[in-house]
Amino acid sequence: MKKAILSAASLGTTIVFGQVKDTLQTQNVDEVVMTASRKKESIKEVPSSITVVGEKQIQSQLTVNSDITSILQYTVPSLGTNSGQTSNTGQTLRGRQVLVLIDGIPQSTPLRNGARDLRVIDPSAIERVEVIKGASSIYGNGADGGIINYITKRNKTDKTISGISQIGFTGQRSGGTLGVRASQLLSGKINKFDYTLSLAYERTGYMKDANRVYLSPTYSTAKMDNYNGMLKLGYDINENQRIEASYIGYSSKSNLNLGLHTGIYGVEPTIGEGQGKSLETTPQGTPRNHNIRVSYDNKNLFKGTALNVNLYYQDFKTVYGYSDTFFNGGQSNVLSKKAGARFNLDTQLWNTQNSQGEIIYGADILNDETVQKLEDGRFWTPNMNMTNIAPFLLAKIDLFKKLTIKGGLRYENIKVNVDDFNTLSVIKNNGTFTPSIPVAGGKLSYNALVGNIGLRYNIEPYINLFGSFSQAYSINELGRILRTSTSETIKNLETKPIIVNNYELGATGQVSSWMNYELTSYVSTSKLGATFVQSADRALTIKRAPEIIYGVEGFLHFTPLKWLQFGGSYSWMEGITSPDDNGNYSAKINNSRISAPKVLAYVQVKPIPQAFIGIDMLHSFQQNRFELGANKQYTYGEGFVPDYTVFNLKIGSEINKNWKLSVGIENFFNKLYQPSIAWWSARDSEFVNAPGTRGTLILEYKF
Repeated sequence: MKKAILSAASLGTTIVFGQVKDTLQTQNVDEVVMTASRKKESIKEVPSSITVVGEKQIQSQLTVNSDITSILQYTVPSLGTNSGQTSNTGQTLRGRQVLVLIDGIPQSTPLRNGARDLRVIDPSAIERVEVIKGASSIYGNGADGGIINYITKRNKTDKTISGISQIGFTGQRSGGTLGVRASQLLSGKINKFDYTLSLAYERTGYMKDANRVYLSPTYSTAKMDNYNGMLKLGYDINENQRIEASYIGYSSKSNLNLGLHTGIYGVEPTIGEGQGKSLETTPQGTPRNHNIRVSYDNKNLFKGTALNVNLYYQDFKTVYGYSDTFFNGGQSNVLSKKAGARFNLDTQLWNTQNSQGEIIYGADILNDETVQKLEDGRFWTPNMNMTNIAPFLLAKIDLFKKLTIKGGLRYENIKVNVDDFNTLSVIKNNGTFTPSIPVAGGKLSYNALVGNIGLRYNIEPYINLFGSFSQAYSINELGRILRTSTSETIKNLETKPIIVNNYELGATGQVSSWMNYELTSYVSTSKLGATFVQSADRALTIKRAPEIIYGVEGFLHFTPLKWLQFGGSYSWMEGITSPDDNGNYSAKINNSRISAPKVLAYVQVKPIPQAFIGIDMLHSFQQNRFELGANKQYTYGEGFVPDYTVFNLKIGSEINKNWKLSVGIENFFNKLYQPSIAWWSARDSEFVNAPGTRGTLILEYKF
């Protein structure tokens, strides 16, 4: 199957939202981004919309909540709100799944999406987050809605040793909620050798709602030990050549032993109560996420050509809580190992006073082996072994230092080997169990030609226009299709890929020295999309049908005075589908993918240069897109979502040049509310409250 598809190799203009002063003015400077084009490049040259979450913004949000899913919901306008749990289900980007990377290493498991790919690193190790919004295939399978790339910290000094030490405490207005976190960053340079070492540990306490009631233990972040370590070593061979190696390890394990009291959807929340059954054989969480990377850069391989080579390996395991939905009960996990190589060549074609041209070309190789099993060894999905070889070519032309034109092609060649297996017997709505069916595996092959095109015209500082067309090519969550197979061979299953077309048009600019903005509109289409729907026995299945998603987003930022800055963003989207593939798009994509409109707002005041006070606001609008069913119940993904507003407070003070004290208060007004997923999922067990007021105190020493 060969089709002409555009990959989102086109870059993006940067939304910088809610950051402290020295990172807010990035629209004025030549800030560089690297995720969307695979090379460092000024944001003034990129023809589509991205968001960059800077280091100081991350640190500011970490003062309130160290959960990266919370940090992102307050900083990325078109990203869905978080669940407050270990799962990032529903936290889609522009209504589609997102591919998560760490320094370009894929963290997501698109062959069996376990929704644990956002919480795979501690924020203390992150220098910035680059978010490409819209379909992208430049990093391979799984980026239907875009890419979130965590760029880790690096050495920035010529000192032999420098560092930042932090100790923090978290807690709520109730016993047992006290938590502690500590992190240490060391970096330095010795002759041509440089290093970065980052260590972090966090122990959370119990989590309670605004009424001081224990939150549900399902997917809970309470009583969890989180570990993160990073070692990055670099060596400058000469002025043109550099080699770098890094290891990043993350682990989260919960020892929460809290009973579950199931509530009633829309009436009574599901809570933690009493003591758990101690049925878990393994603590839930993500017990391991190992990432190893080796890179080599040569700025002058031969005249006008640079080379970058990246080799990487990832070993990931995540474990879910005990469930009696399996025959004889059990705990499921997702295991994934990835090994890959990326080869980039960058050749300057010409460079004159009024125009420049260059091409980036190379190949990506990826092997992804993913499986979902129970902890007792039973297979829920078969072993799936995917190999993807993708050569690519990107071209860029700059004219008159105002007009940038980009385009590219990528050829996807994907093969998946699926083992023979027996489907797992699981409970049905009537209390009986499904039969176990033997399924013959085999080989699946997918091929496509993909590419992109984009244009940016920097007319004046106050008005820069950009437009792009890009596409993504993804294997639709193969594991979930296979594990619910009713056929004895995979050849009879619907396993066609998801092909997404993304159209984007926007404007950005610096109106004055104290105001900048961006406004973006987009449409994404797919001839065969994928959405979770609820079957008659209330089991979740995947519905394949044509889709259209469209939306707008934008932000405004003001710095009228040196000591005052404020701004906000707005995002809105809608999704429609044609279930019968007859051209009638009267049906709507459910709320598990289409997030409610969201407003983010912030204000920061610096009464004195050494101190600041900041307030963040998140408002999620009401979402009422579906009617009650004949049984007077909503089906999964279609529940009515009420609006809610949450305020966070941040205070920071530099005691002296080395010491800093920060205080953050999450949900400052102790609002009793439920996260969006509690409503749209329309399930008693998932109708849970959000945390009440929670405080954080962090003491920092910098040397």
